[in-house]
Amino acid sequence: MKLRLVIPILGAVLWSGCADRLELIPPSSATSMVFYKTESDFLQATNAVYADLKSYPTRVLDLSETRSDNIYGVSDDGKRYWDDINNLSPSLASNSKVQSCWTDNYSGIFKANTLLEQLEAVGETVLDETISVRLEAEGRFLRAFYYFDLLKSFGKVPIIDRVMTAEEAENIARSPVETVYELILNDLKFAAEHLPESYSGQMIGHATRYAAKGLLALVHMTRSGETYGIEGPGLGMNEWTEAATLLDEVIQSDKFRMLTSYAEIFDYDNENNEEVIFDVQYISGGLGLGAEYPSLFLPDRYVQQIAGFAGGVMVRPPSVNLLSSYSDEDKRLALSVQFGFTDGGRYDPRPMLVKFVDASKKGTRWTDWPLNFIVLRYTDILLLRAECILHGTPGTMDDVLEVVNAVRTRAGIEPVQTVNLDFLMEERRREFIGEGIRWHDLVRSGQAVSIMNRWSDEEDDKNAINTMTEDFIIYPVPQAELNINPGVYEQNKGYN
Repeated sequence: MKLRLVIPILGAVLWSGCADRLELIPPSSATSMVFYKTESDFLQATNAVYADLKSYPTRVLDLSETRSDNIYGVSDDGKRYWDDINNLSPSLASNSKVQSCWTDNYSGIFKANTLLEQLEAVGETVLDETISVRLEAEGRFLRAFYYFDLLKSFGKVPIIDRVMTAEEAENIARSPVETVYELILNDLKFAAEHLPESYSGQMIGHATRYAAKGLLALVHMTRSGETYGIEGPGLGMNEWTEAATLLDEVIQSDKFRMLTSYAEIFDYDNENNEEVIFDVQYISGGLGLGAEYPSLFLPDRYVQQIAGFAGGVMVRPPSVNLLSSYSDEDKRLALSVQFGFTDGGRYDPRPMLVKFVDASKKGTRWTDWPLNFIVLRYTDILLLRAECILHGTPGTMDDVLEVVNAVRTRAGIEPVQTVNLDFLMEERRREFIGEGIRWHDLVRSGQAVSIMNRWSDEEDDKNAINTMTEDFIIYPVPQAELNINPGVYEQNKGYN
């Protein structure tokens, strides 16, 4: 049942006039805001904060999957926005997807701040205490989620932790990465303590305490990653034990399990299954509530062929390097990739990412698929825990092998006898193909520069990317933001 999805997205429509950009607020100022008067007002405002997750799946496929060695993002009819992302261009400041990453995240942050301020101002007089605390925890979880996405993308960003006027926001400089992490950690710790363990009915899809713990663990792991000598997401903090403790709490909750079939995880008729810890919810029907990510990497002619409507844009094929890492028996490859298609008697041999496409469940157009996007799933939690063990937290090689071989057995391939960090990252690459995880894995593991350059050298005739440097671990500050108040922000090193 997905009727609940209509409410969050309709909330975004009602808010659209006040949060299109960071510097915009409602016509009234923060000091003359109309206070919420009913529980319904607060619930609608909370749903509006979730609504800005709608663009997240496309964003991670554009800025993480396409950025990595998983995808060839080379257009065949002139340059498209994804070419420069994939090619590690130093001229990305005006790229539309880089801009939308900044804008969409701050839109969600604005809505979260508004909710939190209203809860502080009148929540006690309008809401039952239990509901008030839960809504605060949801607002803080989502604010942390949006800030974490910003930090991974841009490094230093301005902290906007309350509703501000345009003039105030324009003059706030970017805060150090450590300071942004403090806000994220504080918000997620509150959420992990106060969110419920689960929901039922129309509340399914809201953040739980296990979503907060899982995200908080990933924050600790990201902070512990390689610094690359830049002001990026890695701080070399050695917080693997903190992460492991949180991951163990998710695992020991017995709320989740690995499904026996890889295909079942992404089955349109099996959403909100026991693998799912947190996802972005969608529903089709031509109401603007559907997803575009399932066919984002597919050519228009293929989508027309299978679904009967114009859709898709252009094939962004999985790389030869990625495809050759699968064994022929690996069920994940068969589910995720189709090798070519015939159109009008002409055969296009390029592989296509079809992992999330089921034409029998199509919506009204290519941006109207009803499949939820899984942001965090249980297999990820298990493999992250194995990663912590390889970084020295309590656990043995047998514990690592138990997880890795469970993943491989489900995929229909042979178990292994030993695992190191390099192998684990490659197994994660195969497991999470198309899920927007690969780039951040490379960055966290310290492999981004070496692997991207090796990939470029091996397959340069196909991809022709620029040399990967430490500066390209993060994206540039969008040019439009630099132009708002020149001198307040400084462009990230390495970018034009």
